[in-house]
Amino acid sequence: MEIRIQKDDLSLAEKLDSLPTKPGVYQFKNLDAKVIYVGKAQNLRNRVRQYFSARGGQKSRSSDLKVDALVSRIADVELIVTDSEVEALILEANLIKKLKPRYNVLLKDDKSFPYIVITHEPFPRVFVTRRIIRDGSRYFGPYTDVKTMRFALKAVRDIFMIRSCNYDLTPDSIAKGRFKICLDYHIRKCEGPCEGFVSLEQYNAMIDKVAKVLRGKTDDVVASLRVEMDQLSAELKFEEAAKARDGLRALSVYNQKQKVVELKEVDRDIIAVAVKEDDACGVIFKVRDGKVLGSHHYYLGNVEGKEEPEVVESLLERYYLENEDIPDEISLSGSLNCPELIQAWLVGRRGGAVTVDVPKAGDKAKLVAMVKKNAEFLLEELQLQKMKRGDLVPHSVQSLQRDLRLSVPPRRIECFDISNIQGSDTVASMVVFVDAKPKKSEYRKFKIRSVEGPDDFASMREVVERHFTRLAEEGGVTPDLIVVDGGKGQLSSAVEILQRLNFGGTPIIGLAKRLEEVFFPGASDPLSIPRTSSSLRLLQQIRNEAHRFAITYHRTLRSKRILKTELDLIKGVGKKRATELLESFGSVQGVKFATEDQIADIVGQKLAAEIKEYFTAEDVEITDQKMI
Repeated sequence: MEIRIQKDDLSLAEKLDSLPTKPGVYQFKNLDAKVIYVGKAQNLRNRVRQYFSARGGQKSRSSDLKVDALVSRIADVELIVTDSEVEALILEANLIKKLKPRYNVLLKDDKSFPYIVITHEPFPRVFVTRRIIRDGSRYFGPYTDVKTMRFALKAVRDIFMIRSCNYDLTPDSIAKGRFKICLDYHIRKCEGPCEGFVSLEQYNAMIDKVAKVLRGKTDDVVASLRVEMDQLSAELKFEEAAKARDGLRALSVYNQKQKVVELKEVDRDIIAVAVKEDDACGVIFKVRDGKVLGSHHYYLGNVEGKEEPEVVESLLERYYLENEDIPDEISLSGSLNCPELIQAWLVGRRGGAVTVDVPKAGDKAKLVAMVKKNAEFLLEELQLQKMKRGDLVPHSVQSLQRDLRLSVPPRRIECFDISNIQGSDTVASMVVFVDAKPKKSEYRKFKIRSVEGPDDFASMREVVERHFTRLAEEGGVTPDLIVVDGGKGQLSSAVEILQRLNFGGTPIIGLAKRLEEVFFPGASDPLSIPRTSSSLRLLQQIRNEAHRFAITYHRTLRSKRILKTELDLIKGVGKKRATELLESFGSVQGVKFATEDQIADIVGQKLAAEIKEYFTAEDVEITDQKMI
């Protein structure tokens, strides 16, 4: 039983004071009410409060930078109380699959894996599907190797006469003669249940053998087919006996494709995980009756900073949540955080004993090591593919993460710069770099509105407030790192606004005039980045680009102001007329040296005379000044 607790009228600190001590699931949400982390707990009060200090619900600082990043974004918590920790585990796995929270280990592309399904019908069908419908149908898989799946499906269709039609076959519809046999019956691919040529009991007995083959339990099926063949031969039913013989041969070919790894006829899943940076690969070898029935591999993301037990546990939960074929034994490459809980859950799903172990020596340990090598190979292959597609985190970004001691790679960096000349036309720029490359479509320029004179601190406060207020309202992408061009003053101004807008957890640094000095909020001494580091070159590139973009905008505004002032001095020339003149003659100088008739074609004779008179008077004044 689940009890959802969500007291919207309470503050976060008040919710922390009233947490229950029962098992359940907690969901952390950010300011946009989006779930960013889902966890389970035997005691919700103790577990959730570990993320916070004891006083007033203030967020605590842990030794794990990724946990710090999570905690800094927590704005609310929602609880679901369950009757047991096993129920909490199941609910947690389902919520992670549905919500895909940012800070949980995530299984990639899990929806794309196909299954072989035996439908829940009087006369079941067998086919490939990617949708799981909980209607009593039996599912086998998921298959990450489509070739293996198609081989298994072809084997059961070669051995057994399974119907391929979509008829709604029931004893009543068959008795009324609603359907007719098709070509499959004539080429001996189907026994014709649609016209009652095979009984309900006989057909379902055959389907039970199909299920055994798909589970890898082929020995029982071989023995059954041999008895059937001998009996049909004794009854002189040679065509039927030949069909049973062909089934045995097809089953023999199917068995030969399966590698024998243990002489002991055991059912075991061997699971190993390889982890590198933010990616992981889990491989599962299914051993049935001592033979490898098949292998499945899954890629996991968002594992940076996670310990291997958490990654292995996440894979186990997601895999066995969908897979009903749970063996007697499960051998793992690493330990679990909650082995007793996982084992109790698996026992409940299987309805029988399940042993979960981490072999250290012997044949089982060698098998686990073999599966581990497969996982490492597949992970290397994934990272090579990412490199070709450009998805791999660039070295300079990884270097910047290391030098700045960030919890996650700063794949998205936003840099702010203020520009003014002698206090006039103060502007600001924001440039965006994604994976160490400029993303110019997301550059932004700002004209300072509330600040008069050369006040870089106040200008920085205005720009940061305008950008992040809009980001909060529109739900945009939060940067992994904010860079402020300037020292402690500009940095403090930006931090003040970020904290007020609840972006205080976003990493931010200030760059002094000497680029090798990086300032952090609250730190008195700067950090010096080695000149040979690729992270320093990346920061130089970002800062130079922000400065170039700001200067370009400043010059544009200044030019427009000068041109606009010159034309505004002419009586009768408004904004619209000035625009028409500039578009026609290209510049104020072009207007100045145009003839009166040329100008009259644009604005009329009367205003053209005023314009020419203005520029003539201007020239006379300049000449007089020179004479003096």
